[in-house]
Amino acid sequence: MNRRILHLAIPNIISNITVPLLGFVDLILMGRLGDEAYIGAIAVGSMIFNFIYWGFGFLRMGTSGFTAQAFGRKNNKETITVLSQAMLAAVAGSLLVIVLQYPVAKFSFWIIGSSEAVETYALSYFYIRIWAAPATILLYAFTGWFIGMQNARIPMMVAIFINLINIGFNVLFVFVFDFKSDGVAYGTVIAQYSGLLLSLVIFKKHFGHLVHLWEREAMTNLKTLRKFFLVNRDIFIRTLALIFAMSFFTTKSAETSDTILAINTLLFQFFIFFSYFVDGFANAGEALAGRYIGARDRSRLMQSVRLIFKWALGIALGFAMVYWLGGQTLLKLMTSNHDIIAGAAPYLPWLIAIPLLSFVAFIWDGIYIGATISNHLRNSILVALLVFLAVYYIALPLMANHALWLALAIFLFIRGVYLSLFARRVFLDI
Repeated sequence: MNRRILHLAIPNIISNITVPLLGFVDLILMGRLGDEAYIGAIAVGSMIFNFIYWGFGFLRMGTSGFTAQAFGRKNNKETITVLSQAMLAAVAGSLLVIVLQYPVAKFSFWIIGSSEAVETYALSYFYIRIWAAPATILLYAFTGWFIGMQNARIPMMVAIFINLINIGFNVLFVFVFDFKSDGVAYGTVIAQYSGLLLSLVIFKKHFGHLVHLWEREAMTNLKTLRKFFLVNRDIFIRTLALIFAMSFFTTKSAETSDTILAINTLLFQFFIFFSYFVDGFANAGEALAGRYIGARDRSRLMQSVRLIFKWALGIALGFAMVYWLGGQTLLKLMTSNHDIIAGAAPYLPWLIAIPLLSFVAFIWDGIYIGATISNHLRNSILVALLVFLAVYYIALPLMANHALWLALAIFLFIRGVYLSLFARRVFLDI
């Protein structure tokens, strides 16, 4: 079972790590153009798309859970039906994004309030990159489906391929054709459609024999569609609440001072890096929980859950130890600003505590998604969000910026406690 968990978790971790790598390369490219407005344009444009695509993250997660359960039941026809329904939702969602691109752009830049130069470049970047939406959202459907089919290597290969293509075309368009920030947008569009094409080729090669099982009546069956969208609705609400909490953290940091914003942003990257690793095991839990629930194999379900939690605890302890022993060293690697390094030191204990307080929520998140039990995911994050806001406003007069870190830690911990309390009741009948 450990081998099966690692077979799913490690490719997911590698896929996760490719995400910040591309952003890092884009910033390096823009940094060599001699105008900081290009860096701002990429940062602002990417932030807008992160919000849009985070909203569609439900499609990957819901597809994974339903597919894994069908895989566990050895029902190939149902796996194809799930994929077709996910693709139908992806096409509809991406068309909606394209149709609404103008009001989305206007609303986004009204909220952000960037400089005129940054807004000009970012708008151009936005209106080019928006045409990648169909490919990007369809890739969510394929990624979720491949993971549900117990194959995390395919999404890993596709993610690496997309990033290599993206980096290559970005360099070509920026330095050879002198497209500047627009070049990064064009590179992203080409890379996303290239990744979608590769996914289709891989699907045909490995799963093409299942295509004959597809039925239009099954894809448009109102009963199954309703269940599919109800689960995805709850995951969507959960995702929006998570976005709100993370945005609140950044907004309140910015309201305090530029120095606190810099400190919190820098330290938050430590938490994000930890999340890439533990999320790999959450995704493994997603795939295996769905599989064994579909097969009604309670023994292996419980075995996989126990082992995944042990792996996650080990990762949390490892990161806590690294941050305890090497936090100052890591800060010096990330910035040479002595004021920021000194200012960040009092908050390092939060970096040690948060992995230990949050890993339970990460893992249950994956397991509940695999079980397609989404109402508790929704309720847990709404309860945690209320506690998050209450703790912040109560603690703020006494703790200043520490109140924000305390609220974040409790937010993550409460989710894990809530999902743990309901787990026995939820999985008892499997």
